[in-house]
Formats: sequence, structure tokens, C-alpha cells
Amino acid sequence: MLIPSRTLVWGMVGLLAAAITVSAWSILQPFWWPFCGLLAAITLFDLLWLMWEGKAVEVQRLVPGSLPVGLLHAVKLHVSHRLRRMGRVQLFDQHPPSFLPQNLPLDLRIPPGRFAEVSYQVQPLERGEHPFGRCAVRLTSPLRLWQRQFLAGTAETVKVYPNFAAIVRYALLATDNRLSQIGVLQRRRRGEGMDFRQLREYREGDTQRQVDWKATSRMNKLISREYQDERDQQVVFMLDCGRRMLARDGELSHFDHTLNAMLLLAYVALRQGDAVGLTTFATDQPRYFAPRKSDATVNTLLNSVFDLQPSLRSPDYYQAAVDLITRLRKRSLVVILSNLRDEDDSTLAPALALLRKRHLVLFVSLREQSLEQTLQQPITTLEEGLTYAATGLFLNQREAMMRKLGSGGVLTLDTEPQHLAIELVNQYLELKKSARL
Repeated sequence: MLIPSRTLVWGMVGLLAAAITVSAWSILQPFWWPFCGLLAAITLFDLLWLMWEGKAVEVQRLVPGSLPVGLLHAVKLHVSHRLRRMGRVQLFDQHPPSFLPQNLPLDLRIPPGRFAEVSYQVQPLERGEHPFGRCAVRLTSPLRLWQRQFLAGTAETVKVYPNFAAIVRYALLATDNRLSQIGVLQRRRRGEGMDFRQLREYREGDTQRQVDWKATSRMNKLISREYQDERDQQVVFMLDCGRRMLARDGELSHFDHTLNAMLLLAYVALRQGDAVGLTTFATDQPRYFAPRKSDATVNTLLNSVFDLQPSLRSPDYYQAAVDLITRLRKRSLVVILSNLRDEDDSTLAPALALLRKRHLVLFVSLREQSLEQTLQQPITTLEEGLTYAATGLFLNQREAMMRKLGSGGVLTLDTEPQHLAIELVNQYLELKKSARL
């Protein structure tokens, strides 16, 4: 498609103003039409040159095939041309609609026989498969009077996963024993778990309980027993995919925050030697991931949920519990990830009672950040006072329900989405320490 450039448009405006001036000065009129003819010839020449050059620009996009949701990522473009002149190019990459771009469009000047590598950033806001279209190119003519717009490069699809960047950061910090930087509490030194691991030489700081006196007398030096956390246990997530998980705090939904936290805990549990599984409920896309323990478990779990979206259904906790009980025989830590409401009691209480017969149950509820913000706002009008009172009543009822669940033997965690991942990991590590599972 051929488009007049801004230079040509403003030139036409100037020509119109000149025509008005010439009409008032008869002495200039004999020169007017030859002048207009010259300008028309130059404009036509520039247009024909641009058409003759054709689609002389090539674009190659470099983008990872998988991206974590919510983070900024660089998309690189390799741009080259076959022109014998300076190439003035404007690029607008056709990114997925759910990606927020930065630094687009891109304006380039590429000398003949050379190429350019440029980049822009995108922030994916939705998980799943998302298509990149071809890159829209505008090539400016030699005299900058025209632009030719066309598509270059190839279309491709990328997968947007839950945010696995937290897993990478956890792994790096765990290597250097710096997990406290992200809020993970390390309450026990190495060697103070529940399961016997090995005998080793006594180290400063070992407790008297760890000293193996028989081995000490046999080796004629102090020998300590080294323990580790219990292994080969199971952690199974029950993921609520109902309408409440559509709520948003910031750019991500509660459902996305939940997936991010679930994946981090899955990684931590696998490092502790436990198996990890998943079941979903209140969804049109039911998923079941049997507990397993292998190096590929996190990747398999990622591929199982990356395109999972919350539905408009209400959660039926009891039916979800029945479905899980029929599949899960071994005692496990069942982590229910949901958003508690007072109307849930009719199906939630029977579901928890059923699960507690065989499993240790942790009910995790996401608390909307806006509720706390409402309570911190000053009250200046009657409407604001009513909103404050209603919010306080809702939170009190919610806390009462959580206490009721706790008195029934269910572990509970009520937290805001941005704190969910770390608090969930800390709760799990505390359970491993107490050997309750």
C-alpha cells in the first residue's frame, strides 16, 4: 500500500497557500503552471522509484517460544534491505492483543549493504498460546514524499506460562543459602530433620541427640547422626477455577497469582523429595495430574495448566473432594487454593470433613487487597462510612469462618495474592519440620 508522507501532505498544504497568493499577483501566474508541473514530475518520479524497489526490506523476529506471564520480555528484530541507498524504515510488529508493548513503532536508518538489530519490550497479561503476526513495514521513498507499507517476516505462536521466574530465583538463592532475601524462613540447620540419613564426623554445633555413642566408641572419635526431612510424601493441589478467581489485584488475576504460587511450592516440594499432584474443580477444562516425583515434573505441570482459564462457575467443594478421594489413596497434604465466601459453608464443611479422614488439609484463601485499602481510607461522607462498615463486617465474617475451619482440624492460610507464594512455601516447610504429614 502506498501512503503519502507527512512531507508530501505539508507540501500540498504549502502549495495550496501558494496558489492563493499567486491568484492575487498576476505577475506570478505565468510561472505557476510550469512550477506545478515540475513538482508533479518530481512527485511522480519519487513514487515510481519506490514502486520499482518493491518490498526490499526483510525482517526476522527473535522471541522465546515460552514466556512467563506478567514480566517484561525483549523481542528482537533483525532488519535488512536490498536497497542501494539509505533505507529509512518504520516498523510496527503485530504482537498479540494481550501483550502490552513498549517502544513501538521503531524508526531505523540502515546504510546500503548493512543490517540493523533492534528490540522492543512486551508484557504478556494472559496465559495460553498467543500469535505474533507479520511485521508491518513502512519504507520511505528516496525523496521522502511517499511511504510503502507492507508485511515482512513470518507469523509465529508463543506460549505464555505462569510466572516460573520465581522458581529460577528460588533455585539461585537456595544454592547460596540466601532464601531469606525472598522471605523464605529456614528454621532448621542441615542434619536436624526426622529421617535418619547418614553417619558423619561430629561438627561444631551438633546437638547431643545427634551423637552416635556406639559409632563414637568404635571409631575413637565423635560421630554424629545426620537427619533429613521426611521424604517420599505427597502434596496435591486442589485448584479452584471458579468465577471468584477472576478478581484482579494489579495486572494479574487471583488465578494467575495462585498458579504462580502453586508452581513455586511444587518446585520446593520436589526438592524436599516429595511427589506433587494437581486436580481442578469449577472449570469447563477439568485437569488431573497424578502425584509424581521426577526432574520433569515442574515442566509437565507447567504444560498442564499454562492454558487453563477460570470459568464463571461457582465452586462445589464437596463434589471436588469426592472426586479426589476416589483417586488419591496415599495420605497426602491436600492444598485447597480458593477464595472463601460465607455462602461456601454448605459444601465446604462436608468436603473438608471427608478429606480429613485420610489427608492433612490446608485451605488457602486469597484476600482482596482492595479490602484492606478500603479500611485505610479516611471517612468523610455517609457513603464512605457505610462502605467501611460493610467491608469490616465482611472481613469479620471471613475471619470467623477461617477460625471455624481451624477448630475443625483444618490448617488455614488467609493472605493477599502478592504474598501467597512465600507464605505458602513457609507453611509447607513448617509442616515438614513438625512431621505432621
